[in-house]
Amino acid sequence: MSISVNGHSVVPPGFRFHPTEEELLTYYLAKKVASQPIDLDVIPDVDLNKLEPWDIQERCRIGTGPQNDWYLFSHKDKKYSTGTRTNRATAAGFWKATGRDKAIYSAAGSGRIGMRKTLVFYKGRAPHGHKSDWIMHEYRLDDAVAPVTNPVFAAGDTSSYYSGISSPVRLLYHLLPVHTILLYSLRF
Repeated sequence: MSISVNGHSVVPPGFRFHPTEEELLTYYLAKKVASQPIDLDVIPDVDLNKLEPWDIQERCRIGTGPQNDWYLFSHKDKKYSTGTRTNRATAAGFWKATGRDKAIYSAAGSGRIGMRKTLVFYKGRAPHGHKSDWIMHEYRLDDAVAPVTNPVFAAGDTSSYYSGISSPVRLLYHLLPVHTILLYSLRF
């Protein structure tokens, strides 16, 4: 069920969207990978390279109340057509990976289910960009967890999904301004 009117999220009054990392991976991203419907479809598809972080806020708003976290699905754009490096540039700057990827484990103890990469937005062009307060988490499923029901998977790429044979890889992103990062870290 998609809950949107004219591209804006419409949810019942009082609705709050605070999924755990496990729920993001095993429910939302896994269903997206398998091309299965999501019961309450509140995470939009967005071209991350065409929007600045401050524009994502309005595009990914859920309901009308105050919001400190924004979620989106986006494609993984390659920097070079024959390479493996990811292009994370926008018109005003770029997203830079920081630190190590963090493994996400199942609460039931069934092992690792995915990974989280932390990205920071820099205004300007690399390598001389200026660090901003925008932080984003990129989530990807482990191959063992990813559903293999979608017939358009590329070999060895079951951790992401394609909406068509020629479409780029897609991932789940969680965007938050720096002042909320401590609240987010307290969940672990």
